[in-house]
Amino acid sequence: MIIDTHAHYDDKAFEEDREEVLASLAACGICRVVNSGSDLEACRRTIELMGQYPFMYGSLGIHPCDTTSLTEEDMDWLAGQSHLDRCVAIGEIGLDYYWDEPERQLQKKWFARQLRLAQEVGLPVVIHSREAAQDTVDLMRAEHAERSGGVIHCYSYGRELARAFLDMGFYFGIGGVVTFKNGRKLKETVEYLPMDRILLETDSPYLSPVPNRGKRNDSRNLLYVVAQIARIKGITEEEVERITTENALRLYPKIQP
Repeated sequence: MIIDTHAHYDDKAFEEDREEVLASLAACGICRVVNSGSDLEACRRTIELMGQYPFMYGSLGIHPCDTTSLTEEDMDWLAGQSHLDRCVAIGEIGLDYYWDEPERQLQKKWFARQLRLAQEVGLPVVIHSREAAQDTVDLMRAEHAERSGGVIHCYSYGRELARAFLDMGFYFGIGGVVTFKNGRKLKETVEYLPMDRILLETDSPYLSPVPNRGKRNDSRNLLYVVAQIARIKGITEEEVERITTENALRLYPKIQP
């Protein structure tokens, strides 16, 4: 039994065969999926998917690259939707300095605001951090992110920074990058992390693992991620599946086993 803790099945990449793909997941052992909102429209589509598929859960939040026109009214809307039975987290939120826009102070403002929102509504957070390591840690500490807890989605930093997130009680989302030949840093981090802090995720339709790298990703590809983690940790694939599922259920108690 596998839980994909981060996917984007609302994405247009699934427009033509979404129902077919989602119907095929159970046969591959994928029992639950958390679809992650990235902007307001994606959050609305995530809510629709939660209503259509009983195995679908959602995290609702605004990605740093989509914070330009955010308002407090939008925060009120997110707060209201967060009480839905299958909304498990606020996210994905965070900082992304890969792009020049939105400007960094605006990203920080809404990251901090959504960290506070998560504490207000009693949900964990899903954090996106790209080329913004120190500011991410500093803001999390300033806003006491450890009170809500959550996951660092698509973890891309090294072992040293992992310690800071571990100290705050966070989990680590591990996906297809761990199978890449140039994914040495992530492999070393996975070796370092305790198994009880690792979650499986795809970020579908992005970051498909080897041997499907470059193709559209979906939850069925988690079998390759499981196999790679098992090799790194020196345990069985069954153990990886069991422990990561237990981790997801612990972080997201709204998910029905």
